[in-house]
Amino acid sequence: MATLICGSLAFDTIMSFEGRFAQQILPEQLHILNVSFLVPSLRRDFGGCAGNIAYAMRQLGGTPLPMAAVGNDGAGYLRRFEELGISTEFVRRIDDSYTAQAMIMTDRDNNQITAFHPGAMMQAHCNRVAARDDIRLGIVAPDGRDAMLEHAEQFHAAGIPFVFDPGQGLPMFDGAELARFVELASWVAVNDYEGRMLCDRMGVELAELSRRVRGLIVTLGGDGCEIWEQGERRHVPAVPAAQVVDPTGCGDAWRGALLHGLEQGWDLARCAALGNRLGALKIAQRGPQNYSVDAGVLALA
Repeated sequence: MATLICGSLAFDTIMSFEGRFAQQILPEQLHILNVSFLVPSLRRDFGGCAGNIAYAMRQLGGTPLPMAAVGNDGAGYLRRFEELGISTEFVRRIDDSYTAQAMIMTDRDNNQITAFHPGAMMQAHCNRVAARDDIRLGIVAPDGRDAMLEHAEQFHAAGIPFVFDPGQGLPMFDGAELARFVELASWVAVNDYEGRMLCDRMGVELAELSRRVRGLIVTLGGDGCEIWEQGERRHVPAVPAAQVVDPTGCGDAWRGALLHGLEQGWDLARCAALGNRLGALKIAQRGPQNYSVDAGVLALA
């Protein structure tokens, strides 16, 4: 069984600021903000939500099918997928654009400031979701606005259950649009901040939101996650990381584990426990796609 992963492919430029953002920004001077951060370390990684989730699923032995768009600089990304055994049949190349680019700066407390250029991602809606015998599951992850709206409707029309993961794309949608996503989706996955924003825009509480889907997952970073089913909350504790190096891509690794578990027919608590383990593995490595999963991780699932 394969999982269709609708979302972005991007190059991540990751910078480390050795101080704290809070010590460099004066709240009373935000109207004339002008700051500069010295970043002694810089690296460029393969990223984007679809790429990161596909990487996680492949590490777990799954069959991810990323549906995304790359630009005229995306040949290296496609080669990487091929080397990893990830299909590129649903990756569209846009020759007059760059691949999406994320510039991510992390301070010593793992706070992040990100600048994002969407590039080819804005043409992702040209890809179409259609029913296929081997595709039984999907996810709508952060992508171009039109792509997210259209792919959710297409998943529903094709009878493919999917996870709605608004992520950084959540501010693009109003309450009615978000309610439609939830109506179409089988599961919703958000972090705690996104969960509060989603509920605020829809005018509901988490318990009510969970009654509209099969399951609602709220990740809590180092505190693990909450799973909500039919108004009932359950906490799944975090897995301690060997070391905290880089949080970039942790949420996507978690979602890859979620999809892997859903593919296997697991309950949400078991999916969440694997997600917490994968997040702990990822945060101990720099970049979103540089960790590896050994048999011991799956043996504990």
